[in-house]
Amino acid sequence: MQIIADLHIHSRFSRACSKAITLESIAKTCEQKGIDLVATGDFTHPTWFSEIKSKLMEVAPGVYQLKDKSSPTKFLLATELSCIYSQGGKTRRLHICVWAPSISVVEKFNAVLGKVGKLQSDGRPILGMSAKRLLEISLSVDENILNIPAHIWTPWFAMFGSKSGFDSIEECYEELSPNIYAVETGLSSDPAMNWRVKNLDKVTLVSNSDAHSVNNIGREANIFDLIEVSYPQIFSLLKNHETKKFIKTLEFFPEEGMYHFDGHRSCGVSLKPAQSKKYKNICPKCGKPLVIGVLNRVEELASRPENFLDPARVPYQSVIPLKEILANFFATGDESKRVNEEYTRLISQGKSEFNILLKLAKKELEAFMPEQLAEGIIRVREGRVELIPGFDGQYGKVKIFAEEEKIKSRKQAQLF
Repeated sequence: MQIIADLHIHSRFSRACSKAITLESIAKTCEQKGIDLVATGDFTHPTWFSEIKSKLMEVAPGVYQLKDKSSPTKFLLATELSCIYSQGGKTRRLHICVWAPSISVVEKFNAVLGKVGKLQSDGRPILGMSAKRLLEISLSVDENILNIPAHIWTPWFAMFGSKSGFDSIEECYEELSPNIYAVETGLSSDPAMNWRVKNLDKVTLVSNSDAHSVNNIGREANIFDLIEVSYPQIFSLLKNHETKKFIKTLEFFPEEGMYHFDGHRSCGVSLKPAQSKKYKNICPKCGKPLVIGVLNRVEELASRPENFLDPARVPYQSVIPLKEILANFFATGDESKRVNEEYTRLISQGKSEFNILLKLAKKELEAFMPEQLAEGIIRVREGRVELIPGFDGQYGKVKIFAEEEKIKSRKQAQLF
């Protein structure tokens, strides 16, 4: 059975996250979006973990559902941890996703981590230990705990980040490197960029939303083909690189990510890697160092040419959230009243967001939406969009409709 899984999100107890996040709101949102399996997020936080234990029941090995059976959405126990430490004469800052096979294993894991970090301080607590040490602790608690380096290219908090990362998995994890079965590509890169880096050939590339609000759940995700939706099935798929069971990943267009290009946000400077090299990685306006982005860092570690394709790897498809497409269509904000109302109407007609974005033919879409909007969805599906890359913490911008089309779109919407 094919499922869509988003296995990295946060709770309301993480810094800069929506206070409206509950297990119930996560489940409802996943139904709207067409997501079958979602991370609990933040299982190290005592209050959130208490809610997990009180509200969820196990329905398959390592997979949980709301006890009140109000939603078919399934949950996998997952969290993100922040490791800040010194190694090789540099300060390292890495975010690590941790997935666990059962509530009892999480209880043991939290008990060990609680002795070295203040787990109640944040849903994504800061630990003064190396990523390798975190992996050692994980394996000592249960060999089936997964450590997955998160958004590996992000400049500030990632395994390959330009500000505080490493140049290889082996440099980071040393002799424990074979226990890293997967890495998360992050919003500012796509799999094709990662295929250029030979050091990543031995790991599975996964994509998740890292959502800080329910609206962002599913902005990246994975499509698996499983006999049973269970933790052991997913663990085996990643460990053994079972590409036939991994259908594809669903991706942000990497240009939309916050760190695709190099730049300096306070100066409004955004540069391609070749331009940054020309300026010796110094902002041409203020003379301060540029924040080196993901594309540049990939270029630095890549041993293969741009546009390198590996047919043996898991394929991917770039998507844009439906609300963002509607915002383009109506020329308004993606949380405006008009967008929210139309989103609700479309979901009721089209069954789920991913059904609309990925599956329905143009004629089927036109049955319940304006022709121009249906055309926009097909353009996104085929990658026919204009993108302005993000840089230095600023999201990129996407253009789906030309200005004259937006005028036509508004008229169509009124008639429809």
